[in-house]
Amino acid sequence: MYDNILVPTDGSAASEGAVDHAIELAKQYDATLHALYVVDTGAYSSMEVGSDIVIEALQEEGNQAVDRVANRAEDAGVAVETSVRTGIAHRSIVEYVSEEEIDLVVMGTHGRTGVGRFLLGSVAEKVVRTADAPVMTVRTDEEETEE
Repeated sequence: MYDNILVPTDGSAASEGAVDHAIELAKQYDATLHALYVVDTGAYSSMEVGSDIVIEALQEEGNQAVDRVANRAEDAGVAVETSVRTGIAHRSIVEYVSEEEIDLVVMGTHGRTGVGRFLLGSVAEKVVRTADAPVMTVRTDEEETEE
């Protein structure tokens, strides 16, 4: 049913919960797990000075995040591929889905509601609406992520 499962990660508690689900699903279906970190350049495009330094630091953070996923997947006996990309987060995820023939996306959501969700937007929501593959969201409450 699933040959390629994508888990976008940002290293947060919300994405860690999704990693657990994605690894279990990949193991169950003998699928390859794809771990993707997107350096969201849209958030830093208006910086006049120092954006290169910030992006470089985020790329390193991304490498560490996908390496953590890879280590967990390998420990569980799951084949894994990792990627760190730059771009607009939801667009990069949707492009990856298409390019890598992803069958399922498993991603965390912070569980924001009301004004917080409206102001911050939701990468998960945008992926759900635009991806060509099914998307499973794993909710983590904000209180859990702030500890």
